Amino acid sequence: MRNALFHFLSFGLLFSCANPAPVEDGKDLIQKVETGLGHRVYLEGDSLWTIEERMAHYGVPGVSIAVIKDNKIAWVKSYGVMDKETKQPVTDTTLFQAGSISKPVATYGALKLAELGLIGLDTDVNTQLRSWELPENEFTQEQKVTPKLLLGHMAGTTVHGFLGYSPDLPVPTITQVLSGEAPANSPPIVVDKLPGEGFRYSGGGYCIMQQLMMDAKGAAFPDIMDELVLRPLGMTRSTYEQPLTGGRLKMAATGYVPDGSMTKGKRHTYPEMAAAGLWTTAEDLAKYVIDLQRTYKGEKGAVLSKASAAMMLNEYKGPDAGVGVFLQTLQGEPYFEHGGWDEGFCAQFMAHRDKGYGVVVLINANQPDFYGS
Repeated sequence: MRNALFHFLSFGLLFSCANPAPVEDGKDLIQKVETGLGHRVYLEGDSLWTIEERMAHYGVPGVSIAVIKDNKIAWVKSYGVMDKETKQPVTDTTLFQAGSISKPVATYGALKLAELGLIGLDTDVNTQLRSWELPENEFTQEQKVTPKLLLGHMAGTTVHGFLGYSPDLPVPTITQVLSGEAPANSPPIVVDKLPGEGFRYSGGGYCIMQQLMMDAKGAAFPDIMDELVLRPLGMTRSTYEQPLTGGRLKMAATGYVPDGSMTKGKRHTYPEMAAAGLWTTAEDLAKYVIDLQRTYKGEKGAVLSKASAAMMLNEYKGPDAGVGVFLQTLQGEPYFEHGGWDEGFCAQFMAHRDKGYGVVVLINANQPDFYGS
């Protein structure tokens, strides 16, 4: 089930941005949102809650929010603590694990490599991979797996998501993850249905893309993403580094699992970086959302062409999913979104495709248990 805190925050914040009525004081708008959370459908007499009341109700230690309006960051605010023991407060610079939101950001990097001519989006991945090979079988003999199919969860690849590795465990390489070899804690990533036949969410597919991107660029994945995506977007606090070190580690929130206890070792390491390895802030992630909105509209983007943005935000081989993001129609309006779940962390962004508003919500908790993505 979708985390109810996201339900209250995402829709309350989103539709406050959609309201065309002028607001005299931005602080008044923030206060109305902070103290006026309600059900998605509000009936006269229904209860309203503050953000802090909903955090306490659901056992969420810390929250960071960025609100987008008119293709700009309207406001950023944080609430609660990044660690229950130290009581250190969450700030706008606190780093959260973004979970599967790593995928749409990684998609930016993959599409940029395609624009540079280093990846063929519609070319068999086994002709492009150098450090690993996707096992061939009757499904791949009939239809080859391509990067575009992987990015759109249409490749028939296995392994939905990943558990990560606590600090006391050895961390596998990405090729060990791909092959399901020790010390990997996930099974081998293979194709077990016809590529292109239908949608099936696969974090495993993004691990293949991670290796393909590394082979294409001849560099480590965090370096590729920093060069091609994070720095051009101004996401200066964000990184795919796993595990975090130095100053960034000091800024990282502690994660908490559904029973309210701390994630073992405070946070897990995810060698499956393209699928689950992004550390970010709400403000940084909002910069990504804004760039995708602007690029889709035809404005000059920091990373991609309009054609690549359109590939992401138009339906790909079926409803509700583009390439790298999910699509929704709410009250007849087009939105794009993605959620994320890592051990102890959840994340969500949702934005209007055309009208320049949206919201990012990051929390250092899995309770109540998030559906994952």
